[in-house]
Amino acid sequence: MSEAKLKHPKGLYVLFVTEMAERFSYYGMRAIFTLFMTKALLFDKVLGSQIYGSYTGLVYLTPLIGGYIADRYWGNRKSIIVGGILMACGQFLMFTSGSFYQNPGVSSLIMYGGLAFLIFGNGFFKPNISTMVGQLYPKGDKRIDSAFTIFYMGINLGAFMSPLICGGLGDTGNPADFKWGFLAAGIGMILSVILFIWLKDHYIVTPEGKAIGSVPNRSREVKVIDTTEELVKEFTPKQIIMWSAIAVVLFFVFYLAAGFDFIGSFIFSLTIAAPGFIISDGTLKKEERDRIWVIYVVAFFVIFFWSAFEQAGASLTYFAEEQTDRSVGSTVSPLLAQIGLGVLIVVFLIMFRWASKKLSDEKKGVRELFYVLIGGAIAACAYLFAKVPGEGIVIKEIPASFFQSINAVAIVIFAPFFAMLWTKMGKRNIEPASPYKQAIGLFLLAVGYAIIAVGVKDVTAKVSMMWLVSLYIIHTFGELCLSPIGLSMVNKLSPVKFASLLMGVWFLSTASANKFAGMLSALYPDPTKPAPHLLGIEIADLHSFFMVFVVMAGIASVILFFLSKRLLKMMHGLR
Repeated sequence: MSEAKLKHPKGLYVLFVTEMAERFSYYGMRAIFTLFMTKALLFDKVLGSQIYGSYTGLVYLTPLIGGYIADRYWGNRKSIIVGGILMACGQFLMFTSGSFYQNPGVSSLIMYGGLAFLIFGNGFFKPNISTMVGQLYPKGDKRIDSAFTIFYMGINLGAFMSPLICGGLGDTGNPADFKWGFLAAGIGMILSVILFIWLKDHYIVTPEGKAIGSVPNRSREVKVIDTTEELVKEFTPKQIIMWSAIAVVLFFVFYLAAGFDFIGSFIFSLTIAAPGFIISDGTLKKEERDRIWVIYVVAFFVIFFWSAFEQAGASLTYFAEEQTDRSVGSTVSPLLAQIGLGVLIVVFLIMFRWASKKLSDEKKGVRELFYVLIGGAIAACAYLFAKVPGEGIVIKEIPASFFQSINAVAIVIFAPFFAMLWTKMGKRNIEPASPYKQAIGLFLLAVGYAIIAVGVKDVTAKVSMMWLVSLYIIHTFGELCLSPIGLSMVNKLSPVKFASLLMGVWFLSTASANKFAGMLSALYPDPTKPAPHLLGIEIADLHSFFMVFVVMAGIASVILFFLSKRLLKMMHGLR
């Protein structure tokens, strides 16, 4: 095989940069969102946590709608562009909200509008861009696995940079500066859309040169139930009415009896009713039904993992802001700062020269786009070079939002080691099956919280940053055990006709986990308010708060571990 054939298509790198810029926008906003609500709008932590949970929960719910519309009506390309524009509008509304923070009523109203744009925009964008990666290659091409690895590196690169840039601009200790973090996130989203629109016709094509995602994907090789008409044909009216009624009853149970808010009641009721609706299909064979039950059981335990893991954007950010000693007390000399910026300018000039040579044969507009982007980067560095203060750059403390970059950089560092570990264990036939890996992931999550619970026990002063850094690294180990196999497992175990519906159930569990994360974050103890309670237990201090996650994830890990042998039998040969 020639060297040219071994190379990945250029469209992969277009999707890589597009997704990286979008993830920059999402994680940049998330890094400062709860801080903005509590420091600028002066919301209490309970309300801030509830809004955070509702937002992130709905972010994982709307892709079900966006994927359906793309598949049936718009196609991937139009959905990505519309979603990107909506999210950019949402970020600029967040910027406007930050500009009016001194008027909390107006600012809050604008913020809710911005969140709505972000939620629906994400619904159109998120499910469509990753589906285009595989279509760049011929069917069965062995490069697809490495292509997704490259693509997901783009996600992590965006997630790493965004808290540093958006947090550096917005999380300064001055509430007036949050708007600049949101503005940076909005600019990232605009860049994502511009790059996609400009380059899609040149590079996002099949090996035969046909445009990918320009028309709806209505033609399928196999029958998949994912439309209202197909549901009516597959399920009886009695089933549809019964499970719709169950969903409504569950909503009112959660809303009126349990006291959950409207969004939480909606997400939780749907998360219970939808799986029951699917499993009630009378045409399912025993083997198919067993495999679906495995998906349900694992999805249930995944809720406990992500609800604890997603504390990163809520309670762990509160902890980093208020209880972590982030002081550095160092100064970067003017000369050192200017040398660093000078080196960046030289690097960009080299890239400019490279672009002029390597891109000379590209289609019209491609090279010019790179000139504009690199030129803008050089201009920004030159501006910062001229603005370096005479006394140097004083770094008093690390912003709390910066800690959200740890997970992304840890994934980049440690993912290859875990991949090698599973490969070596697989060669010796001792690689754990999917349920066991997920149990290990939950256990590592509990270990991370146990470490920080020890760190805060009987401590009245702020604790070292190393406690929080250790937690995030161990949680990354847990994520590397659990996260990569989830969607793969759903694809393997789903009966073909229910593939879309069961993928929807998986996303519903993630949406529930994120909403549940907000509810758990609301238990974060506030010395100025009465101590919250969970199942009759008082959460009086940070030690007891973090122990909630130790117990929750630990018990879930043990139960899933002992269930795994039974689940393997129900998978009927699949692992």
